Amino acid sequence: MGSHRGYTIESLDTGLRLMQLFLTHDTLTVSEAAELLSVGRSTAHRVLSTLEGRGFATRDFSGRGYSAGPELVRLGSPAGFGPAVRERLAAVLDDAALRTGETVQCTALIGDRIIVTDGRESAQPLRVMPEPGSTHPAHATSGGKLLLSRMAPEQVCSLYPHEELPAATPSTVTSRCALLAELQEIRSVGYALSRGESVRGMNTVAVLLTGSSRRDRLALMASAPADRGDDAALVRRAGELRLSAALLDEV
Repeated sequence: MGSHRGYTIESLDTGLRLMQLFLTHDTLTVSEAAELLSVGRSTAHRVLSTLEGRGFATRDFSGRGYSAGPELVRLGSPAGFGPAVRERLAAVLDDAALRTGETVQCTALIGDRIIVTDGRESAQPLRVMPEPGSTHPAHATSGGKLLLSRMAPEQVCSLYPHEELPAATPSTVTSRCALLAELQEIRSVGYALSRGESVRGMNTVAVLLTGSSRRDRLALMASAPADRGDDAALVRRAGELRLSAALLDEV
């Protein structure tokens, strides 16, 4: 039998609609959820509490705001895939590869990992190869740290429930407290660095490419061997990547 509106389970429908709100809202209070869903505050509170109990929502330290929990984050489709998006970003990647002279890649966040959605290879004899479709620990990569920095600390803590973080290399940050402090610095300067933290001998820098919410954010990352990627070079490339990212406004 086909579906029929008369068979709708009201409480389930409210919960599903609330989860959809997290696609476009990084955080929601009970009052905001109630208004957007046209339900009472008590109903919104019960549904949010149920979602929190199942890991689909997480509450901030103040106890007043809710955001997408780890289970919902894992279910979300990453941005950056599909022919329309790839076509829109193609000019940006081409320009970024030309400006930096290095391999450039777009990355999206899925849970506590990033996935490379597209890239361009450097013309340098010694270069990093782009890896569309590959995944890496977010806390060990510049693209991942840049995207994590756009999340509330409570959301980051829900992705990393333990203080100890896994090490990809001896240079990887392995403390959640240290990661949170670094993310705060990234918010201030507007770019993220990784110095051999994901792959030994490879340094990277990332800036925000596009996206106003967790689901559609992408980072633009440039990667190079360490001998071409000291801090000064990485900061210079951050500026070059920003110029390339600005081309999206013209597309």
